[in-house]
Parts: sequence; C-alpha cells; structure tokens
Amino acid sequence: MNSRKINKVLIANRGEIAVRIIRTLRRLHIESVAVFADNDAEALHRRLADEAYPLGNGSLKDTYLNIQKIIDAALDAGVDAIHPGYGFLSENPDFAEACAANNLIFIGPDADTMRLMGNKIAARQVAIDNGIPVTFGLTGSLEDIMVKADTLPYPVLIKAAAGGGGKGMHIVRKKDDLKDELERASREAEKYFGDGTVFVEQYIENPRHIEVQILADHHGNIIHLYERECTIQRRYQKIIEESPSPTLTEEKRQQLLATAVKLCKGIGYKNAGTVEFIVDQDLNFYFLEVNTRIQVEHPVTEMRTGIDIVEEQIRIARGKEMGWTQDMIQAQGHAIEMRVYAEDPENGFLPTPGKVTAYHEPQVRGARVDSSIDGPCTISEAYDPMIAKLICHGKTRQAAIETAQHALKEFIIQGLTTNKAYLWEVIKNQDFVDNKIDTSFCASHQEALIKALNDSRNSLSINDIAVSFLLYDFCKKRFEHHIENVWEDIGFWRFHSHFTVDVEGQKIPVHITHWEAESGKLKVESLTSDLSPLTSHFSAELIGHDGHQLKIMLNGKNEVVYCSVNDEQKTIVNFRGLNFSCFRTDQLNDTLDYSCKENVNDKSTLISPMPGKVVKINVKEGDEVNAGTVMIVVEAMKMENNIVATAKAKVKRILVTEGEMVDNKMQLIELEERS
Repeated sequence: MNSRKINKVLIANRGEIAVRIIRTLRRLHIESVAVFADNDAEALHRRLADEAYPLGNGSLKDTYLNIQKIIDAALDAGVDAIHPGYGFLSENPDFAEACAANNLIFIGPDADTMRLMGNKIAARQVAIDNGIPVTFGLTGSLEDIMVKADTLPYPVLIKAAAGGGGKGMHIVRKKDDLKDELERASREAEKYFGDGTVFVEQYIENPRHIEVQILADHHGNIIHLYERECTIQRRYQKIIEESPSPTLTEEKRQQLLATAVKLCKGIGYKNAGTVEFIVDQDLNFYFLEVNTRIQVEHPVTEMRTGIDIVEEQIRIARGKEMGWTQDMIQAQGHAIEMRVYAEDPENGFLPTPGKVTAYHEPQVRGARVDSSIDGPCTISEAYDPMIAKLICHGKTRQAAIETAQHALKEFIIQGLTTNKAYLWEVIKNQDFVDNKIDTSFCASHQEALIKALNDSRNSLSINDIAVSFLLYDFCKKRFEHHIENVWEDIGFWRFHSHFTVDVEGQKIPVHITHWEAESGKLKVESLTSDLSPLTSHFSAELIGHDGHQLKIMLNGKNEVVYCSVNDEQKTIVNFRGLNFSCFRTDQLNDTLDYSCKENVNDKSTLISPMPGKVVKINVKEGDEVNAGTVMIVVEAMKMENNIVATAKAKVKRILVTEGEMVDNKMQLIELEERS
C-alpha cells in the first residue's frame, strides 16, 4: 500500500471520543473538522474543532447516521480522511465504502473485514474455522429458533447479529420466556443496528469478560497491546475496565494474547481492533466478537503502554508501518477506567438527562479525564448517557484503586444524577478489591452497594452541609454579579436570623448570631435536626472562591465545597465528593409549580420515570393486567424501559400514543385497581 498524506480529518462522531480524537489531531498538527446536529450546536467537540459542519435536525438517521450528509461535509471541508470513533457509523461497511468511493481515507479496517466480523453469526464461524473455542450457538429465523426451543441448554443469551454495546442482549432462563425475549431483542436490533437478526448462544454463568487490543498495519505486522478486563457491567454494558486482568495466570494471558493475534492474522485484519472473550471460572476462554474500531476503554491500554492508539490508527491508515514492534511494547503498572453516566443507580440505572449546573475535573496525579463536556450544559436524552471517562494509573492495582477513589471525590458534576458515587462504592467494595468479581457483580451486589452509598452520605455531618450552603447562599449574589457595594447584597440585610434549611428533605432550624458580608464570616448559635444533636457556636468563614468552588473553614477545619443552583432554584452542595440538595424554606421559589398534582405513588396513576419516547403500547383500554405486566415501553438515551403494572388492575385510560415524546411529569396510563 502506497503512503498517503493526511493533513485534515473529519470526525464522524460526537461526545468524548470526538474530543479525544481532536486532541490527538492537534498534537500531530492535523486539522480537525467536526460535524454536529442542531442539539449539539454548543457541544464541546464542535467548539474544539478547527472547522464544524451542521447535520441539521431530526433523528440519528437524519444526522450522525446519515452517510451522505457526512460525506458531503467531508468533501465540502476538503478533508483527506474520516475517523469514525466508536458507535454510530464506526462499524458500518457501507460508510467505509462510501469513503473509498469519494477518495477519502477511512481510518479503520476495510469494508469486507467489517462485514465479516460485524455479523456475530459469521464471526463465530470464522473463529471456528481458525480453531478458536466458541460456546454452543443456534442461528436462524425466530421461528427456526423456537422450533428448537426444547433442545437449548438454558440459560441462553440472545444477541443481535449486528449488535454491540449490550443492545438487544437478553438472558433467557426458561423456554416459556424465549418467544417474547426473541421478539424484543429483534425489535431492539432493528432499531439500533438496522438489522433485526438475532441468534442464541449458551450463557456462561458468572463469567469474566476479557479483551485484547490489536494493532495491524498493511505490511503484515500485527501486534497486541495486552489485555483489558471488562467484567464490571450493568445492563450488559461495561462501566469499569482495567488492565492487566487481575484474573489471568501468566500462562493463560499468553494463550489469550496469542489467540487474538492468530485470529486477526487469519482474517487479514488492518488498523486497530479488539478481540473479546468470555472466561469461565476454570479460566477456559471462548471467542465472543471482534470490534472493528477503537474501543471506549482504549485509554486503559494507553495509560499502561504510553501508546496513542488514535495516532497509530492514523499512521496505519496512511499506509505506513507501525511505529512499534511486539518486542518494544512495555506495559507498566495498572490502569482502571470508570465510565461516568447520567443515570440513577438507585432507580434501575435509568437515564437522567438534564442540565449540568457545575463541572470540575479532578487534578490528581495519575488520573486522566476524557469528557464530552467542559462546563455547565445540557445532557440530551437523544444520545447515550455517558458524560465522561475517568482513567487512573498506579504501580499496582491497589495503587490505581486508591488514585481512582481520590479522583472520583474530586470529580464534580452537579445538576443531574450520575453514577459517580456508585462507582466510588464499587471500587471500595471488598469483593472488588479482592477480585471476587464476575459479570453479575453489579446485580448481585446492588443492595450492598446502594446501602454503602447511603451510609457514606449519612456519615457526613448534615450541619456542615447546611452551613456550607448558608455561606454560599449569603454570598452568591457577589459571586455571580461581583457586587462591591455591600448594601446591594440583598442577602446581607434581608435574611432572617431564625429560619429553616432543608437538606435532602431534612429540616434544620437555624439561628444566626453574626454575619460579616465583606469578610464572609458566619456564626451560628445553634443548628438542630431530628438526626443531629444541638451544635452551639458553629463558625464558618469563606477563605476564597473560584466560580462554583468555595474554600471555607468550618469550626477550624478547611473544606473545599462546590455549589450551584438548578432550575428549581435549589442549591446543590458537593461536600466531600457527594451532592446534596439544599434550600431555605423562608425564600420563595417562583420557578416551582405549586399546583396540586396527582400522587405519583398512587398505583392507579402511572407516570413516566424519565423523559423519552413511547415506542410500544402493549395494552388497550379495558384490558385486565396483573402486577408485572409490561404495558408501555419508553425509550430514553437509546435504552428501552418497561413501564409495568404494580398490582392487578383494569386499564381505564391510555393517555399517550406510540411515537409521542413524554417527560417525567407526564401521566401515561390511568388504571382501575382490582382486588
């Protein structure tokens, strides 16, 4: 392959991966071109790129999945190459061919390889042909699979043939559930990948998920960059990845690495790719799939090897030999990546799109943040809910865990619920520390993790949180408007000396005895609550502030807190890494809706748990339903969420239609309870 110049690259993606690619391009002095949908007009990737081209409004098919629009933008911008990132069109062979047809370099493998490995049924056969172990599998139409339902080795796993990222994946433990789950998986596969084909394979109980990073050039050179363990998952999606795997023996590691290289040689693979395996409790490994793109978790490998994988992708795409041989690869220490999502771990990991009111990345040695945002913004329900990735490195696994714990505490995201505190509890959990994990870890430890999360919150002094809030509340007008005249600071002369602070629903009567607006000194005669004893002569002083960050002294102890105000005019206080919602009950809030609403806990009233789109209504008015009956399916952030009946009832009214957008205040169905 002749060498080709790459002076300008379009990134056919969004979010953190687009930002990450732009930064490598900048370091290589290659111009970057972003594309953006209308709802990404203020997105970080658009603002960082040298140029940006609009994709318009509409669904993903109209924007980031519209091949012609992206090709047109590339031609208009005069780029030499396109980097697809991960997701979206990254594994679409038609896109790779469209690039080639327009004399654009596709930074990734060729279309034939993508077709071969993009279909999991075909990929399994390739693995078998290359002598690589696979689990039992069954292919065919839904009807063909149902004919053989009695012969399947339950539990089985349904997968989308063209899928990835856990989409369209369902465990079936008994024959009676197979038909419904096959149909659901097929529907999801059609929606996410444009191909409703699914297949069934044996489900390995309590497995590990381990993958190998591959680089291959056009000169016959194929190397591995060691393995990553991706066992910690929720809803079949990875949330924590690490390298090296703490599970493998050195003998098994070398076998796994050699097997991955063997497969890639067998198919003539080019560019960056990942060979994924599942590993059983006896350390037997089975081929899972090949991801023909850069992985979300690639920074884990970069942290250990010092190799910029995007840079190597570009080098390979130009037709150059890799800058590395296998003997040159030296993996050092241990790295862990944690994916930070806008989601609620205490509510089934449901997505929580909304406004970020404050954002601060940790400044911790050994920590790297790859993020889609750099400050207050809106996280849209239209896309995957991942906000950022935190990657931490240490000499040992324990050192990496300790760095990660420290960095998570300093990683501030306010305004919406995230899984950040949940990740903190996972890596603190003794079973995780002792490597007693499998892919069911989150499910089997969920109760303990949520209890630990609540215990961590309850261990903090609610008085400290309340006083931190008061200090911010009294000073915030000067923070926001730089008021120099103390008499313009309304909070100085209009606050009452006796009032109540609400901290996460807990009411705390406060008596202020002294407040110096100019110096930011506050003295409290007493704070009382149901859970906290009387605290006398509580003093607080503002030492300094920078945006949302406040450096304060509480009773002689220095603290760094972060405060911001959400749309409901409640102040979010981040105290020692955890967010708390606070407000003064004596201050009117004109933005709150005080009108009477139906009780959302009423079993006859079903409210959407998140903003999203109604994709399926399974019942009609007059139907009898039982507890657990799936009545409506709401899609949010590319994930289907079942709305189920909580008791035996009759459907009285259906208040929404399929395709309708709903929010988390909208009533979906009215039921009549039946005894």
